[in-house]
Amino acid sequence: MKKILITTLEYPPQIGGIATYVHQMAQALDTEKVVVLAPKMKGDKEWDEQVKYKVIRKNQLFPKFIWPRWIKVIFQIRKIVKQEGIEIILINHVLPIGYAGWFIKKMFKVPYIIVSHGTDILMGTRNAWKTNMMKKVVTLAEQIIFNSESLRRHFLRVLPEFENKSTVSYPCPDKDLLIPPLSEKVDSLRRMLALEGKKVMLTVSRMDEGKGFPHLVRALPAILKSEPHAVWVIIGDGPKRKEILDDIQKHSLQNVVRYIGEVPHQDLKTYYYLADLFVLFTHPDEGREEGLGLVFLEAAAAGLPVVAGKSGGVEEAVVHTQTGVIIDIRQQAMAMSDSIVALLHNGDYASQLGQQARARIESDFRWDHQLQKLEPWIGNINFQQ
Repeated sequence: MKKILITTLEYPPQIGGIATYVHQMAQALDTEKVVVLAPKMKGDKEWDEQVKYKVIRKNQLFPKFIWPRWIKVIFQIRKIVKQEGIEIILINHVLPIGYAGWFIKKMFKVPYIIVSHGTDILMGTRNAWKTNMMKKVVTLAEQIIFNSESLRRHFLRVLPEFENKSTVSYPCPDKDLLIPPLSEKVDSLRRMLALEGKKVMLTVSRMDEGKGFPHLVRALPAILKSEPHAVWVIIGDGPKRKEILDDIQKHSLQNVVRYIGEVPHQDLKTYYYLADLFVLFTHPDEGREEGLGLVFLEAAAAGLPVVAGKSGGVEEAVVHTQTGVIIDIRQQAMAMSDSIVALLHNGDYASQLGQQARARIESDFRWDHQLQKLEPWIGNINFQQ
């Protein structure tokens, strides 16, 4: 395998799907041949000390009043390429770091691959100038990797000439999620959250537009009417946190909601195994859609049935009526509460969906399967066990 530099603006200990994706990709590769360029942040030293690959922390962009902000990262990448003997660069997001990859390839002949997660494609197609710049970046790239077929289709509607230069490589949940935690640990958390005898709905998500929190708040009274022991556990934070929590209080639902806040990724497993059902009503919002939704795959790895909102690549993460239920919340508003109640009442069906979801993760969503798609550009991979 070639010596790889992975560049990213989102990386642990920051919590989020992209940060998790980058880390898990890096640790699945030959860690002796991986270097990650990531932003500085609180707690980064403690995190970097416990990973097996090399992490270099830099503030990659100039402040907003200096333009173009991405000029700074060119010098950082060039120095790392020389010092570490980098042979190929994996750049997360087409823009803005893709500009630096384009410049490095032009000046120093170091090839790069683009890894897109969704928001970069939306930003890169907002006007003709950005679309043209994105086209220039992709033209010089060896390949552009998408985290879902839905995202790939969206990109090709704008730039169809790159069909043969685009590949889908799905994110994969941490394989540790397939191993149940000690029952004592789950029981302890259940007692701490006062969940004995409750039917637990779990949501793990950034609290933002397009995640469907207000819709589930509105559906809760109907759910509770049919299943009075239902409890909603929320893990996450974001710009809509106060608005969502105020909405919960406004509807007098605070007694059936357990808001946990942000939880480090390595501590999420117990919450997944605590729950009876994973619920996240994703939906399109002002042109933005869900790229795929790593949390759906994590829930599946833990054997949880899922009720999800139809948006972007969600239908690739959740197979309707096989691993969960997908609802177009704008067309099927009544189905939100009905689907949740049906799964909470029908334990056999819920268990069947969860088992099938887990089996799909074990067979398809494995890094050794997904990263083999990159071997034509990065060489044969010695996958980490």
